[in-house]
Amino acid sequence: MSSLDWTALTAFAEDRIATFHQKRLDNLHRLKLKTALKRKNPYLFKAKNLLTAGDLVKTLLDAHLSSQEETIFGDFLEELAIYINAQVFGGRKSSSEGIDLEFDRDGIRYIVSIKSGPNWGNSSQIRKMLDTFTKAQKVLRTGNSKLHVQAVNGCCYGKDGRPDKGAYLKLCGQRFWMFISGDDSLYTKLVEPIGHRAKEKNDHFQKQYAKVINLFAQEFMQDFCDNGEIDWAKLVEFNSAGTGE
Repeated sequence: MSSLDWTALTAFAEDRIATFHQKRLDNLHRLKLKTALKRKNPYLFKAKNLLTAGDLVKTLLDAHLSSQEETIFGDFLEELAIYINAQVFGGRKSSSEGIDLEFDRDGIRYIVSIKSGPNWGNSSQIRKMLDTFTKAQKVLRTGNSKLHVQAVNGCCYGKDGRPDKGAYLKLCGQRFWMFISGDDSLYTKLVEPIGHRAKEKNDHFQKQYAKVINLFAQEFMQDFCDNGEIDWAKLVEFNSAGTGE
């Protein structure tokens, strides 16, 4: 076990968080209004009594960005966790399919599937993870039948009061970050480098976001409004009419 170089960790986190913000912007600029409209439920917009183009477009854009940001930030946290573990325990990105991190500690080979939070999947997705763990354990034991391989589902935030799931451990929040680093307070220390220049980056994003809202609202009014009112029949037809794509 080695000590964590906090200066190097901070530099790594600040570099990767800058990439996160840039990906947010890139995703915003790539989005097309009609592409987003085809992916969302127009009946839900009507049920929420959205009366203006601006309100509808903002609801649409916020839903899209929220799901995209979860994915982008989840990738960042996975990179950060692997980096930290590599510095302390010599861990590495696993060569086993579906396993994010692999490392040795106290005579045990740990294989880790990293998720953002504890409520990440349904029963079929959890079964798939279990299958992945089983396959990875078999491969690792091929050359060493006595190798103790422990599967772990690591969650970057949240809690789980019953970490022992039998076939694997589920370590969330503080437990996860302590597990990969040996530092029981790392989960709070990470707040500072992750928040590096957050206000500056977000201010820039908000300006671009407002621009997209205005442009989308203008386009929506031209294509889906009649005499200043949303033409719901036309919107539903665009989203759902016919059998093609």
